[in-house]
Amino acid sequence: MTSPRPRTLRAAALAAGGVVVGLVLAGCSATNPITTEDPYGASDGIRMTLGDVRGSNLLVVSAAKGEPGNLLGGLINDGTEDRTVTVAAGDDSTTVDLGPKETVLLGGGDAPEDGQADVTFSSVDVPPGAVLKVTISTPEDGSITVDVPVLDGSLPEYATSVPTPTPSR
Repeated sequence: MTSPRPRTLRAAALAAGGVVVGLVLAGCSATNPITTEDPYGASDGIRMTLGDVRGSNLLVVSAAKGEPGNLLGGLINDGTEDRTVTVAAGDDSTTVDLGPKETVLLGGGDAPEDGQADVTFSSVDVPPGAVLKVTISTPEDGSITVDVPVLDGSLPEYATSVPTPTPSR
């Protein structure tokens, strides 16, 4: 009877060690979910979904509590039917029409033919740095109330979006 060569035993031990290391490393991803697969808002605003309608990067820009505020972001219709979306905060509400697979940018102006809509609240009842309760609804899917962050114009990218109060007579 011949005994196994020391080199063969060493190779078998290394192979078995490699298998064990591979199994241990594979176990890490089984117990820890991969966070890059989770959708998140990589911006200053928030995301929301209501049926076929998605809101992306939604935020309000206002100079101060009690001052007017502009809603910025985008509304996207992922469906194949038209959607009429109502956006409301306090006593103010605005309707935005979305065609199938259409995106409308909010705060870029009131030009529906260019995919833009203005959503302005006459008075924001929270100061910049807080969140404003905004209700978004469609006749088909009901409504959702989301906490939208309120920012002021101190960041250069929002400085031109701060609304000015309408002069009273």
